[in-house]
Amino acid sequence: MADGSSLFKVSIDFSQSHLFFPNIIHWILLILALLIALTEGPRYLRKRRALALEGNGNDKVAASKVASKVDWLRLIGMLVLTILYFFAMEPVGEIFPNTGLGFLLTSIPFMFLLSILFVHEPGRREFVTIALSSIISPVVAWYVLAQMFQITLP
Repeated sequence: MADGSSLFKVSIDFSQSHLFFPNIIHWILLILALLIALTEGPRYLRKRRALALEGNGNDKVAASKVASKVDWLRLIGMLVLTILYFFAMEPVGEIFPNTGLGFLLTSIPFMFLLSILFVHEPGRREFVTIALSSIISPVVAWYVLAQMFQITLP
């Protein structure tokens, strides 16, 4: 190649580097959502139709049966924790700029609280497992991304 560029060389503008991985994650999430819709969607629609027929065609009865299976505490708790996580990450990151510690210091409590929220039978063993994974996973992700690959984290 005449301009010295290579197929194996990646160049990312530092001012735009924070957008690189979110774009990859967006595409992965979109693909996974489509796969879930394609694999689970038909089964869900069959259940909805069966419930609607069971309710003598009354769609409100079918909808209430499906809605009654929603765990509102966990759903609302997850949404609140996720929103708090994203809002807290930047101010914590501003305390330690360009280190990725905003990501690390907010991810540990976020993962811990989210895991505690979703565990069905909490016990000592589950608590220890949740605590360890809540510490180890973000530390490994932070080390690999921010330290080894020098990717800018919040």
